[in-house]
Amino acid sequence: MDLTRFQQQLKGTSSKTRPLPPVEKWDPDFCGDINLTIALDGRWFYEGSPIGRASLVQLFASVLKREGDSYFLVTPVEKVGITVEDTPFLVTQWEKTTDQKTGSEVYQFTTQTGDEIKLESAHQLELRVPPKAIQDQQATPIPYICVRRNLWARLHQNVYYQLLENASEQQNDALTSFYITSNRQRFVLGEVQK
Repeated sequence: MDLTRFQQQLKGTSSKTRPLPPVEKWDPDFCGDINLTIALDGRWFYEGSPIGRASLVQLFASVLKREGDSYFLVTPVEKVGITVEDTPFLVTQWEKTTDQKTGSEVYQFTTQTGDEIKLESAHQLELRVPPKAIQDQQATPIPYICVRRNLWARLHQNVYYQLLENASEQQNDALTSFYITSNRQRFVLGEVQK
């Protein structure tokens, strides 16, 4: 399987003006693994070389599927396995917006592939211990955000620190929690034992 043929199969399935392809409905035959890796830093590599075209990375990201702990690129006729070192997405930007209907503040995140996520419900954010290569000595859990269809993003370190600067604190006898409020809900970014 080469990426050129895979790209040809995807022509017309996704663009900025069209919704994402319905990969959750596609169940093609597994065609084997390809040497494509999404690195810890969010870069995509094919055969050890970075994929430099952002539009190509966005196209492949639009047909990414997760089954259990495995990741695949899928078309209506083929499914190929890829390697993901942590998560397929990395949140590189954030902003606070105001919801036009409710008037409440909502945090909006953007990934390295241009996906935008509004933080609106509790299931969208969870604290996880990151891979050993990027964790601190205490293996402190950090925030991960659900992008779509069981595909998650880790916050880039700069984004995480910026959010912590904007966070509120809540203390109890055992720990201090740092949280942000989005869509009138609290989202814990981290906890420190006293």
